[in-house]
Amino acid sequence: MALILSIETGTEICSVALAKDGEMISLRESGSEGRAHANNLGVYIDEVLRENDLDADELDAVAIGGGPGSYTGLRIGVSTAKGLCYALGRPLIAIDSLKALANTAMEEFEAGIIDLDDPQRAVLAPMIDARRMEVYTRLFDTSLNPLSDTYAHILTPESFADIFAEGRTLLVFGNGARKCADLLPQAQFARIASSARGLVTLAEAAFQAEDFVDVAYYEPYYLKDFVVTRSKRNPLGLPNTK
Repeated sequence: MALILSIETGTEICSVALAKDGEMISLRESGSEGRAHANNLGVYIDEVLRENDLDADELDAVAIGGGPGSYTGLRIGVSTAKGLCYALGRPLIAIDSLKALANTAMEEFEAGIIDLDDPQRAVLAPMIDARRMEVYTRLFDTSLNPLSDTYAHILTPESFADIFAEGRTLLVFGNGARKCADLLPQAQFARIASSARGLVTLAEAAFQAEDFVDVAYYEPYYLKDFVVTRSKRNPLGLPNTK
């Protein structure tokens, strides 16, 4: 059993969870109104430790939501997690952020917070917002077995037509779900946001299996390359000499 600190920063929400033996004992989350991860993350880590009268060196591991998601958010979270692991000599656990979202959905289903028609045949569609009408997604069954690879999907009224044709329930959630609320009236929607709480049980299982990543070389899964946009007033990015 283990004391694990989990970090998720791949969306507009910055969150930190502290768990003991696979049970969450503390959680800190920012709101969804903006991104201040660089300011909030260290504060949240300190708060969950102090709340439980713990020091960082009592941690057994650190888990990170490894993407896909915001390039900047992922960099902040992974850099912090790697710094902690390096300083403490603890292992780093990387969890698929979409699987963590799906895990949260199933926890809420089991708690009776959300309903699912025919759960044995339901398909989970966690979605993380990308550009324009695009989302990052990966489909799962309700046992969290993947039904697809992680991919970037441009939403249209024909999206997931094969699932609907089979008469299966598609549960859509995550911060990308709002993009398809009008496009997919056949789908079922749930208010579930990316959170470190979704990493907790997955991180405990990974710890028990010693499924760790290399602290020095690990990089998050961005799915797409970071794109730098230029100002229209200064398209070459030249320094202002005035």
